[in-house]
Amino acid sequence: MTAGDTVMIRATDLTHQVSVAETSLTILKDVDLVILRGESVAILGKSGSGKTTLLGLLAGLDVPSVGRIEMAGESISDMDEDSRARHRANRVGFVFQSFQLMPTLTALENVLLPLELGDAKDAESQARELLQRVGLGDRMTHTPRQLSGGEQQRVAIARAFASTPDVLFADEPTGNLDTETGQQIADLLMDLNREHGTTLVLVTHDEELAARCNRQIRMDGGRLLPPVDREDHTA
Repeated sequence: MTAGDTVMIRATDLTHQVSVAETSLTILKDVDLVILRGESVAILGKSGSGKTTLLGLLAGLDVPSVGRIEMAGESISDMDEDSRARHRANRVGFVFQSFQLMPTLTALENVLLPLELGDAKDAESQARELLQRVGLGDRMTHTPRQLSGGEQQRVAIARAFASTPDVLFADEPTGNLDTETGQQIADLLMDLNREHGTTLVLVTHDEELAARCNRQIRMDGGRLLPPVDREDHTA
């Protein structure tokens, strides 16, 4: 980091444990992490490495057993559940592998939902503009079952950006998509990250998507691995 960099997320000494069959299972251990405002970061690791747990803690969906998480200078790990919910509504957007759209609502209504909950002015015009931006101007009245997987993910991205979040968290955003559609979704995420200055933190198995991020973080056994030395040692 340089003196002018602004920290968006700071995690310090994170350890997370869960109780399983009368024993304690450690999922994360001694994680320290800093993510800058506007940065795009990919978290990689094999299944069970702790990457999705880390994403949920950083987003305020859960609290660590030990340690501290700050977002934009606020300690979210010290907040109660209601305060964390308000924090997420004001600062955080989510994109999930399974889309998680409301099945009985149209594309437009799905994007309208967070805007109306936030009492946004001109909510419908904002939702329409977002759907146009993600290439779904002609699909606004369709429900999720009438949309392809890629189209559903585009709706989910439009919904995530509707509240103009400081941070967008994405959990395997291309995992359920074919290669071509996954590439289109990756393009869209990167474009919106640059255009809006939104900090992007994603979990992925897709090495090509990860390579497009400013930084890649690898996990194994609940710990962050040291950065890979990229120096060229060839003669």
